[in-house]
Amino acid sequence: GAGSALADPPNCLSAPRNRPEGKVLETVGVFEAPKQHGKYETGQLFLHSVFGYRGIVLFPWQARLYDRDVASPVTEKSENAAGHGSKEVKGKTHTYYQVLIDARDCPHISQRSQTEAVTFLANHDDSRALYAIPGLDYVSHEDILPYSSTDQVPIQHELFERFLMYDQTKVPPFVARDTLCAWQEKNHPWLELSDVHRETTENIRVTVIPFYMGMREAQNSHVYWWRYCIRLENLDSEVVQLRERHWRIFSLSGTLETVRGRGVVGREPVLSKEQPAFQYSSHVSLQASSGHMWGTFRFERPDGSHFDVRIPPFSLESNKDEKTPPSGLHW
Repeated sequence: GAGSALADPPNCLSAPRNRPEGKVLETVGVFEAPKQHGKYETGQLFLHSVFGYRGIVLFPWQARLYDRDVASPVTEKSENAAGHGSKEVKGKTHTYYQVLIDARDCPHISQRSQTEAVTFLANHDDSRALYAIPGLDYVSHEDILPYSSTDQVPIQHELFERFLMYDQTKVPPFVARDTLCAWQEKNHPWLELSDVHRETTENIRVTVIPFYMGMREAQNSHVYWWRYCIRLENLDSEVVQLRERHWRIFSLSGTLETVRGRGVVGREPVLSKEQPAFQYSSHVSLQASSGHMWGTFRFERPDGSHFDVRIPPFSLESNKDEKTPPSGLHW
């Protein structure tokens, strides 16, 4: 697949340009040392270490990462009341970034990832619209390979020049416009990433990030909507293919729903050493203001055998008490 490659000299960063006679590498910038400590600033250019796209940081979020692979020593030995050792997972603070994806790289990553979009429900003048902002992603701190460029418009995205402006006196030389700050302030209930859940089964790591999207009134009842973004990563060299999904969805109103189906988003992705990751988003609605989801993905090995990979349980919260809709959005 097309990704970004290192050209000569080794500290230059290149991206493929599609030409009829084959791929030509063009230099797009110079790699910088990734930050072990601290955060990347607004305007930091980067390559995504898993999906290979070029992007730029809009702003950081502090998320709670619930990693079920890291057992806390206190709770590991203790059995819970139900008699099975389900370990309590403590959330660790972790930095994620809201980023813009370079439109030129979207075709290359479509096999590995849906080009992420942020979707939320907004009720401007009762238009009941579903808003989607394409080419936005959430990227974990360790997935960022920072680089610098002398190009004043290094990322092609419809929002780039609305959100950022070039300022050669700054490092990085792109600074937030007032429109970016206003947009973040206005839309943070739908943008904010608060919890990230992660679990690995048989070398397949599943990461889930849920987002609250808003509430709709229908036939005198309330319907609450969430989006959840899932990344699957094969940490092994053996090729596997996702065949089925099996979800359990519990609602605070007391209902438990089971959803089975082939693949995910109409695909049955293959996770190989060359393309180890796949990412997609989906939506779920409940008749209650909160609930939780968990389940399994069934994978197939080359010899035809199957194994189930756990999807870490995650809660769906509407946080309706804390988050009032921003001005201009009427619910």
